[in-house]
Amino acid sequence: SPRGVYRSIKNKQRTIMNSLIIISNEKFYMDEKAYYCDNIDMKSTPEELSNIYNVILIARKFNVKRAFEVDNSKLNLNLNTNIFSYLLSIFKTFRLKTKYLVFSITPYTFLATLLLSIFRKKVFIYLRSDGFDEYKSKFGIIGRIIYGIMFNISIILTDTISCSKKILRGNDGKIVSPSQLNSEWVNGNNLNSSFAPKLIYVGRLKKEKGVFSLIDIIKHDESISLTIVGAAAEKETFSEAKNIKILNIETNTKKLIELYDNHSIFILPSFTEGHPMVLLESLARRKPVIVFKELNHLIGSYKGVFVCERNLSSLKKCISHIKLNYDSIIELIKSNKLPTNRDFINDLDKAISN
Repeated sequence: SPRGVYRSIKNKQRTIMNSLIIISNEKFYMDEKAYYCDNIDMKSTPEELSNIYNVILIARKFNVKRAFEVDNSKLNLNLNTNIFSYLLSIFKTFRLKTKYLVFSITPYTFLATLLLSIFRKKVFIYLRSDGFDEYKSKFGIIGRIIYGIMFNISIILTDTISCSKKILRGNDGKIVSPSQLNSEWVNGNNLNSSFAPKLIYVGRLKKEKGVFSLIDIIKHDESISLTIVGAAAEKETFSEAKNIKILNIETNTKKLIELYDNHSIFILPSFTEGHPMVLLESLARRKPVIVFKELNHLIGSYKGVFVCERNLSSLKKCISHIKLNYDSIIELIKSNKLPTNRDFINDLDKAISN
């Protein structure tokens, strides 16, 4: 039973020294048979690390079924309904000889970091996105200040790992390249012989992801079509324009690849991103990528990424440029060296092995 997680591994933990506690703010759904979450990274990364470590994942409990089923035969999960049980679960692990890997800085994980530091535990914090911009987009300037306090304290108390030097803001830390790519993503690319302005976005439907601003830009121009893949089980309610299709999160890799292949351009409307894995997926499928100016730092990272202003006129100019140079852009995209999931896990393992 998932609820007996500590009982079932008690004896095993006494003999296994190579253990790892992962602490996350992610919300998981639990039934009698399995666990589910909406973040593929929070599914795959602990699963892959469980091939190296004996992993316990401490996270939050949610009462709505999520998209991705987690392989709980590979790791042990402990889900919590409030901050008190969350911190108590972490406290109970203090008897184990282990390291701690904290995913992102949130109020929950920040308090966890403080608790671990008080008891002088070895803590690594893995920053996947720029929380300064995310908190500002959600809560305004006060959000940026709150995150800044948590960030500056966490940086002092932990060893930092990130997917971007920009996120570290001049602080020391190891850099890794998150990726879900495997051979399935790079084999059998289906390139359309003719170009059509069919855009696709894959990701969560959140304000900081810029999805709603993208919808406002495109919904009045039916010369452009947009497919959004990423609605959660409790699908957000807003009016869909004729040229905009909104799909639930796609958990089947083959079907997701087909969605990429059936579109000509991937668009990433986020206000902030560190190292977006969907960008790698789209480039692996030979799709040009459009980002808005907030993500212009991504331009030099990979070939085939284009930037425009967050308005319809600039977006249409960018699409026209891609259309006119489509064949040469595809050739440029082919020259990219994209990190794989195996590369990422190996680098993350090295970062937390020190």
